[in-house]
Amino acid sequence: MEKEKRIGVGFGVLFLRAGKVLLGRRHSDPRKAGSALHGEGQWCMPGGKLDFGESLENGAKREVKEETGVELLAVEPMCINNDRAEDAHFITFGMKALEWKGEPQVLEPDTMTEWRWFPLAELPAPLYFPTKKILENFRSGKFYLPNQ
Repeated sequence: MEKEKRIGVGFGVLFLRAGKVLLGRRHSDPRKAGSALHGEGQWCMPGGKLDFGESLENGAKREVKEETGVELLAVEPMCINNDRAEDAHFITFGMKALEWKGEPQVLEPDTMTEWRWFPLAELPAPLYFPTKKILENFRSGKFYLPNQ
């Protein structure tokens, strides 16, 4: 019997500081990279999946704290993307961090191997495709870019 296909809801959080964006490298082992959209060994924003009954803001705060130890004090929705892979489909909200406390640390070493700040004009490769789309929305000032 084929597994019922469902759409998930997730988010990536854009942290900007002095023209630099915070990105983490996903583990290169597909069993550890921890995403239905894959992205092994790729760079991504902190983020994750929304839990049942949770607001977008609280979900972002929870995931950022779990992944980086950073306390996200204020965050707002910035964009929305329709992200699909062969075996997964997510509606991904790009969230913009407005205020936070702390410096990022690797708190989930089985999933993420490092966190670093990169100049917006010098992003690393490969970028996780949902992160790349959020950055494209941010740069264009658009809430939604069709045909992504």
